[in-house]
Amino acid sequence: MVDLLVRPEVFRDRIESFGFEYLSFEVRKLAHGRKYDGETGGNELAMVVLGGICSVKTPRAEWQRIGGRTSVFDGPPYTLYMPVATPFAISADSDCDLAFCYCCADQQHPAHLVTPDQVRIEIRGGGNATRQIHHILTPEFPAHRLLVVEVFTPAGNWSSYPPHKHDVHNPPAEVDLEEIYYYRLDRPEGYAVQKVYTKDRRIDHTLTVRDGELVLIPEGYHPVVAAHGYNVYYLNALAGSARSMAASDDPDYAWVRGAWREQDPRLPMVKK
Repeated sequence: MVDLLVRPEVFRDRIESFGFEYLSFEVRKLAHGRKYDGETGGNELAMVVLGGICSVKTPRAEWQRIGGRTSVFDGPPYTLYMPVATPFAISADSDCDLAFCYCCADQQHPAHLVTPDQVRIEIRGGGNATRQIHHILTPEFPAHRLLVVEVFTPAGNWSSYPPHKHDVHNPPAEVDLEEIYYYRLDRPEGYAVQKVYTKDRRIDHTLTVRDGELVLIPEGYHPVVAAHGYNVYYLNALAGSARSMAASDDPDYAWVRGAWREQDPRLPMVKK
């Protein structure tokens, strides 16, 4: 079976595709005053500021002092979308923590800075499956394939639940998307548990995921639970057969939606 849990040393400071057709991912921590030059090449790119402040310059535009949250648990993000064939230069205006979500693209779309006030916040689910969604690059956003969201799951809660999948192109009910989950925890010794499985159990993984690790979702259902005492964040990047988030629930567990009576009062965990 394919190893779906990726340690941070594998993708930190270099682009990795992990065998995906569309997505690749990179994380960089830049000390105050340091610089990083890159190139999107044949990809579109969403650079999510996980923490800190940076400035970015491209041949067509520049953005000064974007960011500001101290960590992912300190407000919605700044996210800079850059199109294919774009060289860029980043300067760290403070110590900063950056996630680079790359996606193969053929179409040219304009660069755009998504600011925290443009991030739509949704409280989804119910009971101990309540979580907070930050919609960043939505299906309506002018890009070729890339979709990006942040999810916050309070300690002890389930997320991506009921288990759902998006591995068949059957719009509008479901589309075929590969996906990454990049994790941060509010206390680094904590963990989450993620299940990745197909109905026929051809894929059947139960993964213990720690701060800074990545989980690959090539297909199948993929619920998450946060360990008691530890709030969990994950950054999702998705791409595939259509710009849609359409997914289908595992029919064995879809009934739980009707059992929810109220949402977890701890949410919203992160406020604008």
